[in-house]
Amino acid sequence: MPKRIKSRKSKIGAAPGSLIHVGEHVDNDVKIELISYNEENFNKAIYDDIEKCLSSCNSDTINWINIDGLNQVDVISDIGKRFKVHPLILEDILNTTQRPKIDIDNNYIYIVIKMLYYDKDIKEVKSEQVSLIILKNYILSFQEFEGDVFDDLRRRLEYNKSNIRAKGTDYLAYSLIDCIVDSYFNIIENIGNSIDEIEDVLMSDPSKEILNDIYKLKRELIFLRNSVWPLRELLGKLVKSEYELIEEKTVMYLRDVYDHTIQIVDIIETYRDILSGMLDTYLSSISNKTNEVMKVLTIFSTIFIPLSFLTGIYGMNFEYIPELKFKYGYLIFWMITVACILAMIDYFRRKKWF
Repeated sequence: MPKRIKSRKSKIGAAPGSLIHVGEHVDNDVKIELISYNEENFNKAIYDDIEKCLSSCNSDTINWINIDGLNQVDVISDIGKRFKVHPLILEDILNTTQRPKIDIDNNYIYIVIKMLYYDKDIKEVKSEQVSLIILKNYILSFQEFEGDVFDDLRRRLEYNKSNIRAKGTDYLAYSLIDCIVDSYFNIIENIGNSIDEIEDVLMSDPSKEILNDIYKLKRELIFLRNSVWPLRELLGKLVKSEYELIEEKTVMYLRDVYDHTIQIVDIIETYRDILSGMLDTYLSSISNKTNEVMKVLTIFSTIFIPLSFLTGIYGMNFEYIPELKFKYGYLIFWMITVACILAMIDYFRRKKWF
């Protein structure tokens, strides 16, 4: 699931509202799931044809139509015609490069949100665009791939005593957003654990692999922030504005998700600061290691300076150099050499240079 900028060459020169899928193409058939419910009844079915799914919907129930896969443009087009969705909205559904946003129409509310996953093996955040269209008795959700974070919500809907069965589409939309936001906390927790692991190794053995992990986590946090920050703006609009499709009782729940989003943004900023500090610590550790090596080399060089001086003098090719014929000259030379070495080592120790 690519999360960086995706190719949009196919849209160059296309008319506004052109239904062109921008994203990773999957050859699998589109999966259409319909969940219809009210306080007394619950029905769940899987379809491979959108017309059969729409004909099974009941106006007396809340109908959640979830579509996995965007490679079949005709399915999106048929839904747009059935619910009178603007072509630009349909275009945004198929264009998976959208940032989280909200568009308001007289008959529906369109929301784009990013569903994120964390791969522990490669320590990378993976992204999937989820589009929601909120209508009076319908929720339309569009996902790029099969598999999501809504399984617990589906189980809640099956339970006939669940409060969600007595509420409208606005509460279902809140529940979907809440599931996605809650999954962000799991990602944050995994990133926090990775930071702790890096921090432990950083103090004992700073290596190039640790540096790569730090940069990778900084990259993932930047991407995570870019996905969460617009969501805060989106929820802020839902909380502060009055829409016919959003009941006043649901606003309180949306405000709670808004608070969670702010908390996530704060944690992300904290982790970014921690990683920046860890990067400084890594550079300081490497610099200290280099200084330690240079100190040892300098000490050895200093020790051999006077020895080089002595050997240089007695290595000159003059015939009348004093002490050349002295019987114990070689022994005295080594005594002076050892004495110089011991004297300098003692001096370095008293200065606490090593």
